[in-house]
Amino acid sequence: MGTNGSTVLEPLRQGLPPIDPGAVSTSASCALPARFEAVRGARKFTSATLDRWELSERFDDVALVVSELVTNALRHALPADADPDDGRQPPVRLHLMRWASRLVCAVRDPSVESPEARGGEEDFAAESGRGLFLVDSFSDSWGWHPLAGTLQGKVVWALFRIGPE
Repeated sequence: MGTNGSTVLEPLRQGLPPIDPGAVSTSASCALPARFEAVRGARKFTSATLDRWELSERFDDVALVVSELVTNALRHALPADADPDDGRQPPVRLHLMRWASRLVCAVRDPSVESPEARGGEEDFAAESGRGLFLVDSFSDSWGWHPLAGTLQGKVVWALFRIGPE
């Protein structure tokens, strides 16, 4: 895990009390371009990573959450004038981190705005607005935090229990 992974992981030390970040057994990350096709790439990356970690039975739930987190980052966290072909570092990054009994999916984006679930009455026929409701429904917990240090933006994460406590 490189510096970016450590920076992303740092606030999880406070946010997820039962987890010892020093005990991460493995992690993987990928940069995602500022295009909606990146959601497909994130799902493929998640599938390959879970296969490698022998967690493919969790793919459906994890991939749904990854898709929602990446879609939200692309839809709400990128500047309106973002140019996907400007050659700079992709603004969205997916991190998958595994502990013995837990898996965390974290999506980093350049916005400092907090993610907001739609309140009250959900319109389940709506094409959008259900993302964080789905993340909450399919993961064991989720949250977000601003990035510290030289990185700008935030990380939105979702936790899955994958084994005995």
